[in-house]
Amino acid sequence: MSGEPTQAHGASPPASPPDPLDAHLSASQRALLADSERLAQSVFAPLAQGAEEGRVNRALLAALAAQGLLGRLFTRTAAGWGTDVSAVELCLIREGLARGSTAAETAFAMQGLGSFALLQCGSPELIERWIPRVAAGTAVAGFALSEPQAGSDVAALRLSATRDGGGWRLQGEKTWISNAPQADLYTVFARTGEGAGARGLSAFLVPGDSPGLSGEPLALLSPHPIGRLSFQDVHVSAEHLLGEVGGGFAVAMRTLDLFRPSVGAFALGMAHAALRATVQHTAQRQAFGAPLSARQAVAHRLAELATQVQAARLLVHGAASAYDAGLRPNTQLAAMAKLMATEVAQRAVDTAVQFHGASALERGHLLEHLYREVRAPRIYEGASEVQREIIARGLYAALAEDRR
Repeated sequence: MSGEPTQAHGASPPASPPDPLDAHLSASQRALLADSERLAQSVFAPLAQGAEEGRVNRALLAALAAQGLLGRLFTRTAAGWGTDVSAVELCLIREGLARGSTAAETAFAMQGLGSFALLQCGSPELIERWIPRVAAGTAVAGFALSEPQAGSDVAALRLSATRDGGGWRLQGEKTWISNAPQADLYTVFARTGEGAGARGLSAFLVPGDSPGLSGEPLALLSPHPIGRLSFQDVHVSAEHLLGEVGGGFAVAMRTLDLFRPSVGAFALGMAHAALRATVQHTAQRQAFGAPLSARQAVAHRLAELATQVQAARLLVHGAASAYDAGLRPNTQLAAMAKLMATEVAQRAVDTAVQFHGASALERGHLLEHLYREVRAPRIYEGASEVQREIIARGLYAALAEDRR
């Protein structure tokens, strides 16, 4: 089985009328959410159907560009290239896409994650060389942070970057990297040795065809294009440094502060699709002489989950709104949003599978697909345990500040 679930096996139903739970959104925000979902179902899902899982889908990326969604991430003005998308808009796009095509959502998000550091810290020449192609969907971007012994512990990264004349040479390994090994460019975080822990990290833009760079795909439960990279004396010129030497940790955190709330939005889009399918199923499925929806154990459980999903959604939008209002860093709020949204989405999809029964376990069923997909966001961009640590650290830091 590959690609999106088929309509015959429980693909997402047509987009529903405006939801009263969207009342906190402006008219333009509601339209962005609805348009993203509509395109996911009508344009992107057919392109994902039948595609090979765990591999970059370049036709899908081209469609994301043609339909204007990648253009929301990358905007060209008289001052040059930048990002015109707000954190709230990023959440709405990712949620809408996830409701109709998780493959499209993942492709969209990985393009942004892999190139945001270039947009914020790259030289004008480097930006001009790569961003037009990323925006057009013809160049694939990857975010290379995690290593075999350093997933969420960024300060423990070992990939080394040593000075070589006017440039650098990279040596080491990365794993669980988005779009690897097929990406055309990677944002790579390496140890340049200016200090211990996070203080000794720098960020680099590394072309995917660099001599000495190789990799292999990883077959994961979630059907995402993820792989391993090996850096064997990979040379990059000085202009490929993103930001300042020793400033890589700040580059990574600025990227994650923007994208972490929208990881929650991705998860909530899947939760929405699962709950919608389950409400329809339980209203129609007869058991013991009545529809399942007549059973209080079913209806009240769905009511509780819907409430939890909406609460998580408001937290996600609140963290994104704070980012848009200029709150920097947004790390603690972003961690809260990602933690709650991804954990709630896991429960929602699991409950949906339970109420559908054995049919949801069949390959090709919407919920079989979502069950595999929804597990990953609790790990990506910082596992739930790491988010709890970030939140707790913020609580005690605030206490120490109050005591001064």
